[in-house]
Amino acid sequence: MRQAVQELQIGGTGDPANAIAIQEDFMSDIGSITRRAALGSAALGVGAAALGDSPALAQVGARKTFVLIHGAYHGGWCWRKVVDILEKRGHKVYAPSLTGLADRSHLLSMNLRLDTHIADISNLFKWEEIRDACLVPHSYGGWPASGALEQIGDRVASIVWLDAFMPKDGERSTDMISESSRKALVEAMAKGEPGRKPPKASQYSISEQDYEWMDAKLTSQPNSITDNPIKLTGALQKVAKKTFIRAPKYPQAAFDRAYAECKADPSWTTYVVEDSHHDVMIDQPEWLADILMKHS
Repeated sequence: MRQAVQELQIGGTGDPANAIAIQEDFMSDIGSITRRAALGSAALGVGAAALGDSPALAQVGARKTFVLIHGAYHGGWCWRKVVDILEKRGHKVYAPSLTGLADRSHLLSMNLRLDTHIADISNLFKWEEIRDACLVPHSYGGWPASGALEQIGDRVASIVWLDAFMPKDGERSTDMISESSRKALVEAMAKGEPGRKPPKASQYSISEQDYEWMDAKLTSQPNSITDNPIKLTGALQKVAKKTFIRAPKYPQAAFDRAYAECKADPSWTTYVVEDSHHDVMIDQPEWLADILMKHS
């Protein structure tokens, strides 16, 4: 401020009275600005204190980032309850739909590959500049999430495998899908259809009040991705914090195998959720949100 006043004095007309008048006017303006700034800061402080009482905003300082990947027939919509809970707590959440499914079902074709879904995840991380995230794949989502970690593993701080496939290098999803899904795949492929129709919501959830909503959202699962072998070098196991959740109401030998392997590995934390079907994010969203917070 002293420098500014000096410049005004030097820039005057040469009349000392004018210089003094200019200086006094400037000082008066500075005083008004300073008082307004002080009042504004005080008001902001009061507002911030009031906002601090909000549980969601109170946690902004410890803000976390979650990337939630859905399973077969589903889309980003299935995470809605968990997304709402985490966002209300002040965290950043991404729940994309993979190509060919849900809000991207118009892209369903026979040209889709497992690499397409891997790119969906890795490109999200790259273009959104996501770092230190918790990656949470559900069911089929374990396939593209495993592949994506080979590319964006350094951007992931923790993973929570939610009743999800944990493939090994060279495996294909056709090696592990259920007999009913395999039958639907064969029938759809014989008809030249790019996708197989989804099961009813009751096969995934025990939350009957959500069945109508789920059935309206479930879409065909791409067929052409099932026979693509995955290429892995072990990036998943290098993630620092790892959690596996098994929902045994949904029978799947591959999930049982993955759970047993994780339980035997001290670098993993494991859970069994008995009061939920496969879609834990729909049946037990509060519990799942708490687990994600704890292990992210």
